[in-house]
Amino acid sequence: MRKRMLTLCFLFICPMLVAQKQLDNNSIITLLKAGISEDVIISTINQSRGYYDTSTSGLIALKRVGASDKVVAAMVVKNAKNASEKPVIFPAPPAEPAQAPRPLAVAPTPPPIPLEVDSIGVYYKTGSGSWQEVNAEVVNFKTGGVLKQIATVGVIKGDLNGLVGGRKSHLDLHGPATFILYVPEGRSPGEYQLLRLHETKEGREFRSLTGGVVHVSGGAIRDRLDFTSKKLGPRVYQVVVPAEVGKGEYGFLPPLDTVSEKNMASSGKIYTFSLIGAY
Repeated sequence: MRKRMLTLCFLFICPMLVAQKQLDNNSIITLLKAGISEDVIISTINQSRGYYDTSTSGLIALKRVGASDKVVAAMVVKNAKNASEKPVIFPAPPAEPAQAPRPLAVAPTPPPIPLEVDSIGVYYKTGSGSWQEVNAEVVNFKTGGVLKQIATVGVIKGDLNGLVGGRKSHLDLHGPATFILYVPEGRSPGEYQLLRLHETKEGREFRSLTGGVVHVSGGAIRDRLDFTSKKLGPRVYQVVVPAEVGKGEYGFLPPLDTVSEKNMASSGKIYTFSLIGAY
């Protein structure tokens, strides 16, 4: 008898208590946890304003707290009735904090090729930052010493003495001196030789490698200076000659296409310059 009276009380009083606010899933979960019977909850849903989340996650949450299929069905029917009256608007989930966009990886841009570098040759950087072509001088060659026979491969290797007229180059530069090599098609900067020239009675002289192999104590090793190059574009390379090489006469010798070790003499060209000190 007491249970019946309690049920009747909830049937009439509970809707009055909740009628003053709009019901949602949390309201129904509160009634379920309070032990309110299924009939009372359904009656409350039918008689009160309410909008319910009947999505998959919403239904799972209701079932976890003991909502029966009838209670869930009443909520679905109530939503359908609300839809016929006005749109159901559920509160939007909180927006996630915006993340700063990742910076795009940018490939390093190679240094531009100067406009003055427009044909095959050797160029030097002036004090004002512009580029000028290094004038080539005529060089005369003659074979120097006995040619070396490499028995294992049968290749003749040797070195050439080169002679340039005049005791000094017309181009004076301070070190470090920056150059650009614009090489012919099919060539590489490694085929150029940076050589130290020595003053003689006849002009300036150097010894150059023709086959690339001589005895270590030979003059060709003494006169040849190593250098590294930086590619600026197709067939265009930058070379820096440091001040540490010292004052003196120098030149870039292009590949010796026309010089033959069997000839006693032959001519070519060399791009000469003088280092007169450091900046």
